[in-house]
Amino acid sequence: MLDTHLDLTISKLGECRIPSPMATNDFISDEEHVLYHDRLKEIKPYLEAGNTPPRFELAGPRERIYFDPSKLKCGIVTCGGLCPGLNDVIRAVVLGLFHHYGVRTVFGFRYGFEGLTYRHGHAPFELTPDSVKDIHRVGGSILGSSRGPQDVSEMVDTLERMNVGILFTIGGDGTLRGALAIAEEIENRRLKIGVIGIPKTIDNDISLVEASFGFETAVAESRTAIESANTEAVGAKNGVGLVKLMGRESGFIAAYATLANNDVNYCLVPEVPFTLEGFLRVLKERLQQRGHAVIVVGEGAGQNLMGLTGERDASGNVRFNDIGLFLKDRINDHFRKEGMEINLKYIDPSYTIRSLPANPHDSAFCLQMGHHAVHAGMSGRTSMLIGSWKNKFTHVPISLVASSRKRIDPDGRFWSTVLSCTGQPREMV
Repeated sequence: MLDTHLDLTISKLGECRIPSPMATNDFISDEEHVLYHDRLKEIKPYLEAGNTPPRFELAGPRERIYFDPSKLKCGIVTCGGLCPGLNDVIRAVVLGLFHHYGVRTVFGFRYGFEGLTYRHGHAPFELTPDSVKDIHRVGGSILGSSRGPQDVSEMVDTLERMNVGILFTIGGDGTLRGALAIAEEIENRRLKIGVIGIPKTIDNDISLVEASFGFETAVAESRTAIESANTEAVGAKNGVGLVKLMGRESGFIAAYATLANNDVNYCLVPEVPFTLEGFLRVLKERLQQRGHAVIVVGEGAGQNLMGLTGERDASGNVRFNDIGLFLKDRINDHFRKEGMEINLKYIDPSYTIRSLPANPHDSAFCLQMGHHAVHAGMSGRTSMLIGSWKNKFTHVPISLVASSRKRIDPDGRFWSTVLSCTGQPREMV
């Protein structure tokens, strides 16, 4: 079936007339692309119908650029929750602008989109190679962060007043929606300001992006918590180790951590519903047979068991109840009523993980993401983000990404692999 709704066209501010100052012969042609599909049976219908299969623009430096580096000013903003690698990306953007293109003025806007409005009083500061040279060694963001939308007109007023030519926004789905609104306001005013997104989501849940920075660090660091939970479980009669990991609506961290730690017996994710009765039944069977169990649960799993609060955070996200504490209490209560002694240890490493510096793989990934964002911005592209697809860096329209979220397919091969690793039933109802 042909997907006629997948428009991967990237917007541009205008024609690129300026020769790139980059000292390289490895320029990317605008005709180079990465196919969305990678299997012949998916591509063949397009070819038979005389259509070009969906494809992403390949990211990388262009031979000619849109902006004059000697006159260009840029801005960087980080929004949403913390994530390993934020400082790495900031550093990569600053160093890429300075050393590859000779851009000398880069503003850091403080505390997310608040820094782009006048009412919060967050003065921007200039970022230089010297000021960012060591920031990748620490977690968090030197710019600070915040959640929630701000007045779009005020934010564009700030960019226009400060003569900013490219705004780099680093954040998740809420940030990308904000970036899209900024880009639309810029277009309405007929301004020549580029908006380039760099996807930041520790949950790895951004659509049309295979990998996002910080995710691998989160999975790697979860090993300590899971190993501790297993040690506690094995070392006690009917021991239960319960670990809650991040993942509001997508359970990729919990699932990949499960694959990386073969001691996990039950992986609970938001995409796969379960009943409390069904889960407690199979948990009891496991304890009777093996005498211990390790459970990994994503933070968005089982919300239907507790009832939604109806409250929302500053970003408009529904406030979730704590599934970790809920399961801890319900498991203890259930076996107490059953007259069966258990020893449950609960571990929640979420804030410890997200505030860490990036591991080496994520650091290298962040460097490339930042550099490719600079290349895209300098070539006059806008309203787009840097993605990764089939191990290639790509250009992705923000409008497509902001409209949906990547999730685990309960009927897909990946989830089947998780089930075969844990041995848990496909359904616990």
